[in-house]
Amino acid sequence: MPTEPESTVVTLPEAANKLITPRAPATGRIVRNESCTFGKSNAWVRDVAVDVSGTELAGKFRVGQAFGVIPPGTDENGKPHKVRLYSIASPDSGEDGHGNVMSTPVKRTIDEFDPDIAGHRRAHRGMFMGVCSNYLCDLEIGDEVLVTGPAGKRFLLPVDTERHDYVFVATGTGIAPYRGMVMQLLNGPAGPTRRDVWLLAGAPYTSDLIYHELFLEFDREFENFHYLQAISREPRTPGAKRGIYVDALLVEELDRLGPLLEGPGTLLYLCGVAGMQFGIYRRLATLGLLDGYAAPKSGVCDGSPAEWTNVQMRRGLRATPRCMIEVY
Repeated sequence: MPTEPESTVVTLPEAANKLITPRAPATGRIVRNESCTFGKSNAWVRDVAVDVSGTELAGKFRVGQAFGVIPPGTDENGKPHKVRLYSIASPDSGEDGHGNVMSTPVKRTIDEFDPDIAGHRRAHRGMFMGVCSNYLCDLEIGDEVLVTGPAGKRFLLPVDTERHDYVFVATGTGIAPYRGMVMQLLNGPAGPTRRDVWLLAGAPYTSDLIYHELFLEFDREFENFHYLQAISREPRTPGAKRGIYVDALLVEELDRLGPLLEGPGTLLYLCGVAGMQFGIYRRLATLGLLDGYAAPKSGVCDGSPAEWTNVQMRRGLRATPRCMIEVY
């Protein structure tokens, strides 16, 4: 087999995993709990920072990984609640510069039971509150919380960050790892990267954007950092019915993003709601830019990319080493 050109080789760092398990969780302490949306939003999202000094997590987590939280109490079957994972939004050095404090954006889950859903245990309608998200959002400074982790081996920055350019795509709380990655690339101990860093953030409304002011500040300060927003439910022009999604934003910025995505050293990161990656794949394939980010299986994704279904792409496209995916 021919060897890859050096610029296409992606070397990821070694990442510790499962140092703290749910059977023997460690105790962290809340040191920050504040709103992190842009103004008043219909979605309640709080930036929660946890001090894990003195535990196996301290100095061992990497940006792009996740940590676990075990909420107190029991479920409707009387069993202890299971661990919930949250993306780490801090650089490798943590919020404190020493790897002792990590943060994550937590969105309160408030929804309605639907007895019409097949297999649903409830036989009646009514509201429910997410167990762990609301628990975390309610904690006060100094409160203790049971934590596990770290978890994740692939959604990481490469070892040699100066060999690559970056295109980060997020929806909702999928912005979490990019906060830490951007901080590490632009304000890390090695000094600001000279490579291009793009962040495309999607949200229903401008007020739902998470860490918006921080990214705007970076955009103003660094010429090689580009922060773009795709707001889906706000009309962009008078008379328009809706706004734009992140995959359409990619097309809109094709003059600038196209040459970058064609580069053999560019890395593509996708984080957010399940299915978002398929919209990006479809757009890239339509534009002739999918090569290098997803490898198709023969006979599965035939025909026009514009007509590919999510099922076809789930079965027929495999992310390459230059494409990192974390969806939920």
